[in-house]
Amino acid sequence: MLRCEYLVPGRESGIQSGRFVIGDVVYGPEVSTPLTSGHTPVLSVHMTETADQARTERWTVDRPVRTGTENGLHYSYNDDYLFCAGHIPEQQLYTDATRAAYAAAFDLVERLGHQSIFRMWNLIGRINEPNGEGLEVYRDFCRGRAQAFEQYTAQGRDMPSATGIGSLGGGVAFYFLASRTGTRVNIENPRQIPAYNYPVEYGPKSPSFARATHLAPRGAGPDENLLYISGTAGILGHQTVHADSVDKQCQVALENIERLISGSNLAQHGVSQGYELTDLSQVKVYVRHPEHMARVRQACEEAFHPSADIAWFTVDICRSDLLVEIEGVIG
Repeated sequence: MLRCEYLVPGRESGIQSGRFVIGDVVYGPEVSTPLTSGHTPVLSVHMTETADQARTERWTVDRPVRTGTENGLHYSYNDDYLFCAGHIPEQQLYTDATRAAYAAAFDLVERLGHQSIFRMWNLIGRINEPNGEGLEVYRDFCRGRAQAFEQYTAQGRDMPSATGIGSLGGGVAFYFLASRTGTRVNIENPRQIPAYNYPVEYGPKSPSFARATHLAPRGAGPDENLLYISGTAGILGHQTVHADSVDKQCQVALENIERLISGSNLAQHGVSQGYELTDLSQVKVYVRHPEHMARVRQACEEAFHPSADIAWFTVDICRSDLLVEIEGVIG
């Protein structure tokens, strides 16, 4: 089974017997290209101002892993799961570099036999700023990602859940999880147009992701299934709502997640079990303005279970009129 936990500086937990680290992502005050430390790929992303605010997102599995490096990608895998991380250096134009990095990732999953990518993260420096041509960096990135996905989906693959969020560092850090044996179902939200169908006003290529991905691991019972919720914001249809109110945007984001994971919506995708907000075990919350953090924290702590592991970050979001974004894991 694949598990995730957030480690706090000074309170890192030891690795449980029979568990193996498949990947670490350090959300902290520094940025670095991916590296392999011991037998673990490590990606450090500049997401906090100070070291005490840092969180390490640790992914573990219950079978030994093997590691490798190629084409700038650092990865670790076993017979069930693959973790892979990469970094696109800061540059004036991102389309070509993004397409190449994603194409290398898709080639890797095909070669290793872990073709079912089920969750991706993209942490993008200067996300709302213009590139060398005056196009927003996020839209530049989306164009390259979509071009790579056009070939990937042409081979019968579909787009997994994902997050595209700002970072405090330069370039684009990315990482993803893939499965060889699990059964995957991508989930959309009836309150929102699928991101890959957004109109052209949001850029030359639409964002390439599903709203959530349900994963039934090999040999797992119904209570061991996993649900990965993409970064979710105050968007209805394809439009941002309540651009002047972080409280209302946060409420819409929570309502979007609630509808996304509901039994009625998941049943439409062939998933028999529904969930509630209190079922989320890991949550990441991104807030644009530091003065809004306390109000967002209160709303989220009221919505999620008291035992939920929540990490908080003050960073820019993929649209300049979005004030908060929330993602999570159930399982």
